[in-house]
Amino acid sequence: MNYTYNDAEKLLTSQGKFHIKLGLERISKILELLGNPQDKLKYFHVAGTNGKGSVCAILSSVLREAGFKTGLYTSPHLFKYTERIKILTPETRSSNAQNQLMPEVDGFAAKNQEYISYEDFANLVFEICKLADENEIHLTEFEILTAVSFKYFADNNVDVVVLETGLGGRFDATNVIKNNLCAIITHIDLDHTERLGSTKDKIAFEKAGIIKPGCPVVTAEGYEAIRDAADEKDSLLMMITSFESVENLLLKGLYQQENLSLALAAIRLVFPKISPETISEGLKKVKHPARFQIIEEKNLIIDGAHNPNGILALRESLDFYYPNKKRRFVFGCLKNKDYEKMISLLFEENDEIYFYHFNNPNSCEVEELQRVCKFPSKEFKGFDAFDFNNGSMTIVCGSFYMLNEILTPDCFL
Repeated sequence: MNYTYNDAEKLLTSQGKFHIKLGLERISKILELLGNPQDKLKYFHVAGTNGKGSVCAILSSVLREAGFKTGLYTSPHLFKYTERIKILTPETRSSNAQNQLMPEVDGFAAKNQEYISYEDFANLVFEICKLADENEIHLTEFEILTAVSFKYFADNNVDVVVLETGLGGRFDATNVIKNNLCAIITHIDLDHTERLGSTKDKIAFEKAGIIKPGCPVVTAEGYEAIRDAADEKDSLLMMITSFESVENLLLKGLYQQENLSLALAAIRLVFPKISPETISEGLKKVKHPARFQIIEEKNLIIDGAHNPNGILALRESLDFYYPNKKRRFVFGCLKNKDYEKMISLLFEENDEIYFYHFNNPNSCEVEELQRVCKFPSKEFKGFDAFDFNNGSMTIVCGSFYMLNEILTPDCFL
């Protein structure tokens, strides 16, 4: 039977799959039945509260520029699940790359990003789910996607995989890997506290779970849990400071200096022969949608900041890049986030504020967001009423989950 992308999407979002349940037992069982494809690959494994996606984007772009056929597994997606699984083929080895490009569907065409095809994605999703059902393995959505990525990368013989954790680290499905070239732990803050712990130290302990025996770890923060894990695993611990110049980095945002420093420290540690010229060219090509992404013709900024630390970083970047611009915000978030603190950090008295309740069972109601906001606000009902040429900067932020409802795919290309 020929499955379609829509078939796979319906399966992944079904009630039985769309939930979070941490642990390695289920993913280990399904991967063993698939022949343990993850053991055939080598990884840069990235965990942290904020900055994971940016670090992964930088790593994969530089590795591609250096000639590595690079697998990239990230989350969440904005429009299609296939955005999470890419193979970045070096230009010198790109004769077959066109076959891997994501076809144009619903106006979303890949540009310089080699997504898994809809056909491959659907077939792998159903193959894995059928195998799981036959063996009574009750996989979550993220476990299915992780198994798909390992199988796809192994089948396509990638040289190295840049692997982003989904939630935490120690019991995250990605942590079944063994051949880790380097672990990277980005900035840690309070998020998902109901699952990872109520303090930064407890969260750091969970993130440190990705450190493997003899595997170096690069981080910018000296949490005791990370130091202890590195000592226990006899792993080199590299503490970095945010000193790298972001002059050539396509990504904007003050927080990118730390992300860039982490990524380049890891690359230089593992592949010291990659030249500065190659790194510079790779940085010029980094793409990472919805991270202080500027759409200049509309005076629009799209940012996926969804916790207090991310919101603070967004505010600092706005103050740095656009200190004198009037600001108009479109904000929506999930109920389980500290939205009261996010709102207090983000808005100022003269800001134009719109709140949005998006199509997610955990989306926070507009009335609740207005209740905790001390400034006047309105409900967002679409961009038609906005004048994008009135001198204001429009900022859309608060949750990745709302972006595909209010923005069009061509914003991100």
